[in-house]
Amino acid sequence: MANRTRGTTAANPLRLPEIGLSTTPTEFDRTDERRLPLWAEPEPDFAALRREFGALVPVELAPGVPATLVIGYRVALSILNDPDRFPADPRAWEPTVPPECPVLPQLRYQPNAFRSAGFEHARLREVLVAALDEIDLHAVHTVVERTAVPLINGFCADGAADLVTRYAGPLVFAVVNALLGCPPEISARAAAGLADLLGGTEAERGRRAFRAALDDLVQAKRGHPGADVTSGLLRHGTALNDEELLQQIYLLYGIGTEPVQALIVNALRLVLTDARFDATLGGSLSTRDALDQVLFDDPPPPNKIFSYPRQPVLIGNTWLAANRPVVISLAGCNRDPEIAGDHTGNRAHLAWSAGPHACPARSLGYLIAETAVDQLLDALPELELAVPDAELRRHTSPLHRTLAELPVTFPPAPPLPPR
Repeated sequence: MANRTRGTTAANPLRLPEIGLSTTPTEFDRTDERRLPLWAEPEPDFAALRREFGALVPVELAPGVPATLVIGYRVALSILNDPDRFPADPRAWEPTVPPECPVLPQLRYQPNAFRSAGFEHARLREVLVAALDEIDLHAVHTVVERTAVPLINGFCADGAADLVTRYAGPLVFAVVNALLGCPPEISARAAAGLADLLGGTEAERGRRAFRAALDDLVQAKRGHPGADVTSGLLRHGTALNDEELLQQIYLLYGIGTEPVQALIVNALRLVLTDARFDATLGGSLSTRDALDQVLFDDPPPPNKIFSYPRQPVLIGNTWLAANRPVVISLAGCNRDPEIAGDHTGNRAHLAWSAGPHACPARSLGYLIAETAVDQLLDALPELELAVPDAELRRHTSPLHRTLAELPVTFPPAPPLPPR
């Protein structure tokens, strides 16, 4: 289908805004500036924010923790492609917030490619990309299928299931463990530690248990390397110290589990609620189209790309303060009227980021999500939501907005044959 998106055609090229001086700047440093409490909004009204503030919105990540939310597509691209003025390293910002700040643990500096800048970023990313490039995508397709079948067989006779806890969550975690070459015993310990870490009440215990499991994984692969990503990191990362190596594995768990799980769940929700994806009702759009529609309209996670300008920067007529987080709102930028229109066949969304920090596992993420959705829909083609779409519960935070559940019903079906 032809791309009908405005603002990106050859006749109307996308022109990035100038980042320079202006004679009438708007200061974001004023104490009386109204700031959007990002943690309290399940879904900001981007149209209203655009009318009031333009592309740059003053927000709070937590009470008393100011930041700037970018909701303009062109401005976001200019920032993502200017890592010298907008580095991803948060270490200059960290001392400006109290130790008990609730978002600090998620944004704190780590020696990985996601939270570093300059030469350090290039060095770490090179190792990560080299290890990911060795993945056989055909083999990954088989891994996802083999993982999906027993999960589906675990509930196909019940006629009902929550697809977050019984399908998408365990499937993605199992696939990531397989890619990393994680043995079952270590995988079980990692899962238990991660559950405590994300659960909140035993977060420190979970962090220690998760780290210990990954330490054991690295040591196991040092002695018995294989055709897996952990062994690839060891081969290509001989110049990395133990902490840097461990942090690359942390990063792979981070980008490979929750975001991909949310992508699968959001795509299933879209397929179950939008007739364009239902062939029985004349729908003609594919699973890949559903994934891209989700990545435009409901990207997981919506606020994950942060940078920290080292000195005040002027964009348009707005000053961005030094060492204050600049957050790319993926949902806000993707819904910018300048790129509004029919997104079918269009992958110009920012869900995979852009510039030197663009996600190196984009093809892998697409493959896992698409295969997982297709496997489930092929096995249970008569899936229906068990509750109205508006009643689905979500987890919300400044950085995440994901479905907490996706309850469905379907005619009970016999188990699938093993793959």
